[in-house]
Amino acid sequence: MKGVVINMINTAPIGVFDSGVGGLTVVKEIMNQIPGESIIYFGDTARLPYGSKSRETVTRYTRQIVRFLISKDVKAIVVACNTASAFALETVKGEVDIPMIGVVKPGAKVAAETTKNGRIGVIGTEGTIQSGIYSEILSKTNPKVEVFGKACPLFVPLVEEGLIDDPVTREMARRYIGVLLDKQIDTLVLGCTHYPLIRNTIRQVVGDNINLVNPAYETAKSLAEVLERYGLNNDLRPKNNHRFYVSDGADKFKKFANTILPCEVMETKDINIEELG
Repeated sequence: MKGVVINMINTAPIGVFDSGVGGLTVVKEIMNQIPGESIIYFGDTARLPYGSKSRETVTRYTRQIVRFLISKDVKAIVVACNTASAFALETVKGEVDIPMIGVVKPGAKVAAETTKNGRIGVIGTEGTIQSGIYSEILSKTNPKVEVFGKACPLFVPLVEEGLIDDPVTREMARRYIGVLLDKQIDTLVLGCTHYPLIRNTIRQVVGDNINLVNPAYETAKSLAEVLERYGLNNDLRPKNNHRFYVSDGADKFKKFANTILPCEVMETKDINIEELG
């Protein structure tokens, strides 16, 4: 980072963004774990999925969204997208003056610390898996681990279509995750924020003996620590002072969000993120 703004107003909101609805799993955890914070969420629903796009494209999208969130005077930004965390976080966070965290490191750290046999599976988008970022962080945290990655490109569109508990989703989970079970993993990282939304389906496939790591939960914990470190935490506890924006399909997003979040989403606004530069 260029330098965190220490005099940022504590009651300022937290910016959170993702390629679509998956980042709502992070929002849910923030609301539950840090209820005093307001959230401004942006879902790039017009341009998802990010997982099949190039590093350059994802970085450009990330810069656009970060500019939008900063224009809303956020005090911190959570990149609630594993692909953007892998491709763009380190570059873009050096260009802003507020704390900015991703979802990869918090989940990887917990997986490396909790595995018993040292064999960890990671499922994610093509971009996340091909980047090797989970393997890199897991190995740094625990050099003894073996990491087995599997891209699951159909999970994001299935979740975005609301097919959370559907035979097609269950069949794809068996196909994708079966190859990891053959590696005798004891820990599986849900390396995309969409995936906790199909956690029950994944649990049916892997059984009860494999630890499922949800980076959304760990990211909210990490965010709480960052806010505390910089004295940015808000203790006034505003009531449902959250705002939601998407690049397409506001009504569809709002309906889905209201099935996920612990508070009611009253309004979601469409914005043309490309017009913002």
